[in-house]
Amino acid sequence: MSIKLENVGVAVRDLEEAIAFFTDLGLTVLGRDEISGEWADTAVGLDGNHARIAVLQTPDGTGQLEFFEYIHPDAIERDPILPNEIGMHRVAFSVDDLDEALAIAARHGYHPLRGVANYQGVYKLTYLRGPSDILVMLAQDLTKA
Repeated sequence: MSIKLENVGVAVRDLEEAIAFFTDLGLTVLGRDEISGEWADTAVGLDGNHARIAVLQTPDGTGQLEFFEYIHPDAIERDPILPNEIGMHRVAFSVDDLDEALAIAARHGYHPLRGVANYQGVYKLTYLRGPSDILVMLAQDLTKA
């Protein structure tokens, strides 16, 4: 059996906000749809499942994010996840210019949680909260400068 990661799915409060932020970082919208019906109920395990979705792809073509904005059932708000909580909690991107990526994030109102770290002179990296409180890690490989 072979296996390949298809995408990472993230429920968001505002689909347009998520698309705007991640396309500004360089991802491309591959497709958008509105899903509902028996097949969606079965696949996701929610009765009356109805959502607007968008699939975005990284410029290198290897990574995809699928965002869901729920119409029904209502989305459930929770406290933003912390980096040390068990479970899925962040999306990580390598960038060739961390300062530029942070300037893009700042235009959307998102800033590093605590600043930019330097990992042994190999990476500059930071975590920030993006749309719908998604933890986003941005890292620049300093060995490729």
